Amino acid sequence: MNVLFIEDDRMNRRVVRDMLNVAGADMIEAESAEEGLRILDGQEFDMLLVDLRMPGMDGITAIRHIRARPDQKGRVPIIVVTADTAIDLRERCLAAGADEVIFKPVAMDNLFDAMGRVLAADDGGMIG
Repeated sequence: MNVLFIEDDRMNRRVVRDMLNVAGADMIEAESAEEGLRILDGQEFDMLLVDLRMPGMDGITAIRHIRARPDQKGRVPIIVVTADTAIDLRERCLAAGADEVIFKPVAMDNLFDAMGRVLAADDGGMIG
């Protein structure tokens, strides 16, 4: 599995990378939404993990850009990974096109459960 994690915090990227390595997944990192969109232009991914609060373009805007794509990349599963706890956050993320939302600090079980649900809904199977 090839995952793109769009997250401005290096430590958060490192923690998630270590978790994904346990599952045998490969992770590419982007430090900003703009960088993530550029990387997505040049590579194929099975899933995207996207932070919401980043300098420059925020995660909701990045998700909208991705979902506006007419190609297969516009349909890649997206999980929001956020520390934001706004009451309407989940609804806003899903309305923008996210498939799932998980909260920081990221726990391995929560991450893998969310990935499994998203992949099962997308008929992509489960990670193991």
